[in-house]
Amino acid sequence: MQPPSPRRALRRRDPPRRKPAAPAPADVDPKAEQQARLIEGMATALTEKGYADISVADIVQHARVSKRTFYENFADKEACYLATYAALSDDVLARIAAAGESDRPAEERLVAATRAYLTALEERPALTRTYLTEIQAAGPEALKLRRSIHARFADLLQHLVERSRKERPLLRAISPLMAAAIVGGINELVLLTIEEGRAQQLQEIGPTVVELLAAVLLAPPISGRRQVNLLRGRRTG
Repeated sequence: MQPPSPRRALRRRDPPRRKPAAPAPADVDPKAEQQARLIEGMATALTEKGYADISVADIVQHARVSKRTFYENFADKEACYLATYAALSDDVLARIAAAGESDRPAEERLVAATRAYLTALEERPALTRTYLTEIQAAGPEALKLRRSIHARFADLLQHLVERSRKERPLLRAISPLMAAAIVGGINELVLLTIEEGRAQQLQEIGPTVVELLAAVLLAPPISGRRQVNLLRGRRTG
């Protein structure tokens, strides 16, 4: 048996050549991908600490990026916090909208939208608790963002009710202020449940939320004079 030639033996000892890395898809935005990782990093940090105790180092550690990358995307911790709040809220509202746009009967759509909202909050109880109880610690911009998100929620609720009224004309139309009041009431129920240590049992308040919606949507409109009389305790005809 002939020994291998030196050249052939050398080739055998050479490490295998690595294939060149595949180019990133043209539709992938590197900056958007970095921001998504940082948002997820902030979300993870919030499950471990309160907002006031989180540092940029905590965020980049969970995101597995450098501090330089962080500051290329966000001015500071607050900006990342707000972006995380906005992203999570977008997801929750999208779920509500999807449930409300199904082909189910009107009543079932409203119940499904309620369930979708509570399910989304239940999936990340620590984040839900943080954004409902610690939002003031993030400053006035965070409160402004929360009001904006609540307004979008109220607009979505109005849209769902108007669609339902096309099938159920006897349902009451709701004004923007009434929609805002309903959203505020629902969020207060969520907050009370969380403060009781039941952030993972939010579905339990679903029947109360549906009862609230039914009480408003099935109630006849009340004129200004009747409102005054009712507040005074007078009977109205």
